[in-house]
Amino acid sequence: MTMSVAGIYRHPIKGHGREPLAFAMLAPDQGLPWDRHWAVAHDAAKLDPGWNPCHNFARGAKAPALMAIESVLDTATGMVMLRHPDRGEISFNPDDPGDLARFLDWVRPLNPPDRAQPVSIVAAGIAMTDSDFLSISLLSTETCTELGDRMGMEIDPLRFRANILLRGALPFEEFDLVGKRIRIGKSVLEVVERIVRCRATMADPHTGVIDADTLAALTKHYGHQQLGIYARVIEGGEIRVEDDLVVV
Repeated sequence: MTMSVAGIYRHPIKGHGREPLAFAMLAPDQGLPWDRHWAVAHDAAKLDPGWNPCHNFARGAKAPALMAIESVLDTATGMVMLRHPDRGEISFNPDDPGDLARFLDWVRPLNPPDRAQPVSIVAAGIAMTDSDFLSISLLSTETCTELGDRMGMEIDPLRFRANILLRGALPFEEFDLVGKRIRIGKSVLEVVERIVRCRATMADPHTGVIDADTLAALTKHYGHQQLGIYARVIEGGEIRVEDDLVVV
């Protein structure tokens, strides 16, 4: 098994935009820095202090148009720029209550009117990952290519909102890493489990339009709806695009 890092992505506002990075500094028992630092709570949310399950937040599984958002975070100022093909650009500070109404006006048309509507931006002081532990998500580009070949179309890995894209392995070979420790750059991670996918992956990440039944295809061809893996950071350190992945 020979894998290397093909891409690193953070998603500063959960479900609302992806941002490519050249490198990142990981810390033990933490998510990718600034990944899912904020989340957009909807009007049916029941929030507890700290981390909360994803059903409390606006996200691509219920509002596929959100999948086409791109983001840029200025970590020095806390300003976030979001870009969408149908909504143009907006820059705002998620921590500034004075910016909330402007953000909600921008994002509301991307949410189906018959669904719970976005009402606030929240932060927990930790990454609000889809897993109930602070995780880094990894995904093999070869796995996406294999799935696309089965479906007769290109399946962009960006559909799956991973933190780290890997290349160089056989399709689904990343599943063999579950239960093992891996080194990427200066960091060591423990791979915990496979990722069970949701309807968000059915939307094109560049248009936000549902165009591929990825869940049905996974079930039909592989007997499950799993793609990608969650890992926990054991030893912190810098990771970079092109770093090799080594089982330790």
